[in-house]
Amino acid sequence: MTGDILRILLLILQLGFVALLYVILLRFAGTLLRDLRSAEQVQLASRSGIGRLSVLESPENEPPADTTIALGPINSIGRNVNNTIYVEDDFVSTNHAMLTFRGRSWFVEDQGSTNGTYVNGHRIDRPVALSFGDELMVGRVRMRLDR
Repeated sequence: MTGDILRILLLILQLGFVALLYVILLRFAGTLLRDLRSAEQVQLASRSGIGRLSVLESPENEPPADTTIALGPINSIGRNVNNTIYVEDDFVSTNHAMLTFRGRSWFVEDQGSTNGTYVNGHRIDRPVALSFGDELMVGRVRMRLDR
């Protein structure tokens, strides 16, 4: 009789251990799936841009006001049609500014333009880190950095 109880207890412990292993494996698989999905979302975000510029004001309407521009890691801004962001404005230089994503931050750098590049109303003379919501002004075109 004691042997039967001992065998039943041993069977229950074995089944409990197997059940615990399955719970651990299922949680591990769930974590892997979540990581894969988040990696896929990051990849989709990088294809559609890791940030964007919302055009707030554009007197010559190029780029059109109230539009958004998807950004890649390196973006050139200027009046040359070969720039990533083409700006039609007589106050914008051919190669006016560079907007780059380095590490976890956006940086803007004036490229020796005649009329300067402004961040939140202040003229910049060196690379400046941007935060989402900051306003960038090249010539008479005003843009905001958004997620």
